[in-house]
Amino acid sequence: MSGIYIHIPFCKKACHYCDFHFSTSLKYENEMVDAICKEIKIKQDRISGQVGSIYLGGGTPSILSQTALQKIFDTINHTFSVDSNAEITIETNPDDLTVSKLKELKQLPVNRFSVGIQSFFDEDLLWMNRAHHADEAENSIKRSQDAGFENLSLDLIYGFPLLSDSKWLSNIQKAIELEVPHVSAYALTVEPKTALAHAIRNKKQAPVSDSQSAAQFVILMEQFIAAGFEHYEISNLAKPGCYAVHNTNYWRGVDYLGIGPSAHGFDGQNRYMNPANNAQYMEVLAHNKLPEIVEELSLNDRFNEYVMTSLRTMWGTDLKKIKSDFGADFLEETNHNLKAFEDKDWLIIQNDQIKLSESGKLFADHIASELFIVGNE
Repeated sequence: MSGIYIHIPFCKKACHYCDFHFSTSLKYENEMVDAICKEIKIKQDRISGQVGSIYLGGGTPSILSQTALQKIFDTINHTFSVDSNAEITIETNPDDLTVSKLKELKQLPVNRFSVGIQSFFDEDLLWMNRAHHADEAENSIKRSQDAGFENLSLDLIYGFPLLSDSKWLSNIQKAIELEVPHVSAYALTVEPKTALAHAIRNKKQAPVSDSQSAAQFVILMEQFIAAGFEHYEISNLAKPGCYAVHNTNYWRGVDYLGIGPSAHGFDGQNRYMNPANNAQYMEVLAHNKLPEIVEELSLNDRFNEYVMTSLRTMWGTDLKKIKSDFGADFLEETNHNLKAFEDKDWLIIQNDQIKLSESGKLFADHIASELFIVGNE
C-alpha cells in the first residue's frame, strides 16, 4: 500500500548539526497547514488504492496544535482511503511530550512516535543545541508508555567528539532498559551549511572521526543484537516484527506522496520534490498549482536506487528481481561487478540474494556504489 509523508517545517530551535528545512517561527502555522491540506486535495488522484502508512516528519510535527494536526488528518481521511491498520507516525521531541500534549495526541489517529532523544547526557544535548534535557528524554518515554503509546522509536546519534564509548554504551543500555521496540541510530555527519560545519571550519569544534563512528557502529550492532533486536537496516534496529512500515516501504521502492515544503515523493517511476522555501510553497498553492519539480528517473537511476536501498536491509538485493525488473543485461553487469568482492567477506550471496555481512555493513555505501551501473542506456 502507498504511503504519505508530510513535512512540518517548524522547530523550537535549530540543532547545530541539522540541515533539514525548518523555521523557528510559528507565525504562519495556520497558513502552512492550509497549504498542506490543499496540496493533499490536489494530489487526490495519485493514490488509487489504500494508504498503508502516514509519516509526519520535519521539523518537529509535535510542535503543532491538536487542531492543526486534526485538520491534516481529516483532510487525508476525506481524500484517501486509509487502511484501518495503517501505521501513523509522528516525529516528536521529548520536551513536547508533556502529560497535556499526550492527551491531545491520544485524540488523534497517531499510533507511533519517533522520539528525537539523540543522547541521555545533558552535556551532549547542550553541544547539539537540543531543546530538551536528559531527564526529559527518559521521562518522555515513560510518560508516553503510561499514556498507552507502546509503539515507540528512539533516535540516537553517535560518532561525535563528546561521545566516549562508555557513554555510547550507557545510551544504548538506557534505550534497551526503556523497552522500546525500535531504535534509529545515526552517525553524525557534518553537513556544509550547518552551525557545526562552521564551528569545525573555524577550529572551534573538533572534527568528526570516521574511526570513532565505525567503532561505535560495531558497539551498536553488538549490544542491540544481544538484546534481541534485529538489525534490519543499516541505521535501524527493531524487535522482531516491529519494523517501521513507512520507512521499510521506502527501501522497497513502494510509491509514496510527499507533502509540504522540501518534501520528496515517488510514484514508482519518477521522483518529485517541493521547494525548501515556506513562502514560495504557500504562494504557489494559493494559486491552486503544485510547487513540485519532477525528476525523471532513467532505468539506470532506478536500478542504482534499488541497489542502494535494498543492500542496506537484512533482506538484501534480489538478483531475480534485477532480472525481472531491469533485464538480463543488468543482471550480467551486476554479477560482473560482484567479482570485485570475491576475496572479501563483505557480502553473503545465497539463494539469489546479496546481503551485507557484519563487516560489510561498515562499507555499505562503498559496496553499493561499486554495484551501480553508469553510462549510456
